[in-house]
Amino acid sequence: MNFLDELQWRGLIHQATGGKELNQHLEGGGRVAYCGFDPTKKSLTIGNYLPIKLLRHWQLAGHTPIILMGGGTGLIGDPSGKDSERVLQTQDQVAENIEGQLRVFSKVLDFEGENAAIIINNADWLCNLNFIDVLRDIGKHFSVNVMIQKDSVKERLNTREQGISYTEFSYMILQAYDFLHLRREADCTIQIAGSDQYGNIVAGIDLIRRDMLEQDETLFRGAGITSPLVTASDGSKIGKTEDGAIWLTDDLTSPYAFHQYWLNVADDDAGKFLRWLTFLPREEIESIESQQLAEPHQRVAQKVLADELTLLFHGEANLKRCNDAASALFNGDFKSLDAQMLKEIFVDVPAGEYSKNQLNSSEVNLIEFLPQTTLCKSKREAREFLQSGSVSINGIKISGDEALTRVLMESDLLHGSTILLRRGKKTWCVTHWV
Repeated sequence: MNFLDELQWRGLIHQATGGKELNQHLEGGGRVAYCGFDPTKKSLTIGNYLPIKLLRHWQLAGHTPIILMGGGTGLIGDPSGKDSERVLQTQDQVAENIEGQLRVFSKVLDFEGENAAIIINNADWLCNLNFIDVLRDIGKHFSVNVMIQKDSVKERLNTREQGISYTEFSYMILQAYDFLHLRREADCTIQIAGSDQYGNIVAGIDLIRRDMLEQDETLFRGAGITSPLVTASDGSKIGKTEDGAIWLTDDLTSPYAFHQYWLNVADDDAGKFLRWLTFLPREEIESIESQQLAEPHQRVAQKVLADELTLLFHGEANLKRCNDAASALFNGDFKSLDAQMLKEIFVDVPAGEYSKNQLNSSEVNLIEFLPQTTLCKSKREAREFLQSGSVSINGIKISGDEALTRVLMESDLLHGSTILLRRGKKTWCVTHWV
C-alpha cells in the first residue's frame, strides 16, 4: 500500500494539496518531506505524535523524512491555537527544549538505512537572514489582506484586549521561508503538519511557486498534507487531563499514567485511535474492533491501544511493570510493586507525612489515627468505618474486633516508608513515615 492509501484508510488525511500531481509525484519514489516542531516545551505531547507518525509512514513507503527543529521560529512563536501573546523564550531555553524533544523522535523514526530520517534546525538559516533582504525578497510576496484572514490572526485582531504583535504576525513568513529553503537545498517537496498549520503550508507552497516561476513548469513545486487534530468523539482535545498534557517522555508523564490514560479512553474512540496512533495492520485492527463490539466489557481495544503506545514510547520493561501494577491493584497485592511504581500509581492520591518513631508504640491506633488523615473527620466516624469493615491496610481489609484494636506497625511499611490506607473501594490515603 502506498503512502496516501495507507493514510486514507487510517483516517489520517485531513487536507492535502496537489491533487493528481501529488499522486504522480509520489509514484516517482525517493521523495523528501519535512515536518516542523517548535521547541516551546522540553518534551512533546500525544498531539505532536500524529505528524511524527505520518513521517514514519512516509519513511516506510520508501521516502526520506526531515525533522525540522524550530531553533529560529521558536524564538518568535506560532500564534496558532493561542488566544494571547506568547512569552518570548531565550536562546538557551529554546536550545534546552530542542534537546528535550529530540528524545522522542528515535522512538518512532529510523535514523539508519537508505532513507534514514534527518534532523536539522531552522536557526541555521533564519538567524542569518538580513531584515531588509527579507522585506524586499520575501515579504513582497505576502498580502496582508490574506494574512489577516488566517483564523489565529483574525481571532486575535477581533479581541481588543489580546491583539497580536508584528512578531507573531510574521510567523507565517518564516515558516513559508523554511519550506522554500528546504525546496532549494534538500529537494524537499512535501510539508507534513497538523491541520492547524494548513494556512502556513499553503503560504509556503505559494512562495515556492513564485520562486520557481522561470523554471521548467513540469517541475513539481510542492504540496502539503495535514493530519487531523487529535480529538475525542465529542470534539474535545485528547491528551489533556486536569493537571495538563499527556507527554511522550517519562519525566513529565509516568509510564503508568500514560498506560492508564489509554486504558480509559471511551469505547467510541478506541477503534479510531488504534488506526491513528498504532502501526497495527488493517486486518488486526478490524479483528480487534469485532471483538470489542461482541464483548465491550472486556475493553480489548483499549488494552491493545495502551500496550502498543506504552511499548512504543516507554519500552517492554515499563510495559510489563504497568501490566503487573494493574494486576497487583486488582488483586490487592501491593507488596509486589516496586517503590517507583507505587509512587506513580498513587501520585495524585491525598497523602500525609508522619514520624516513623510512633510505629513502635501503641500511639498509632487506627481509631485515633484515621481522623488525622483525609479518610474521616472524627473518632466516631473512624469507629463506624472500622466496625463496618470499610477500612483496608495495604489492600487487606480489616474488620471485627481486630479493626477496633488494630495499630499500625513497622511491619506494615511498604519499602520501609509507606502504608496505604483505603476507605471503601476508591477513597485512598497514602501515609509516608520518615
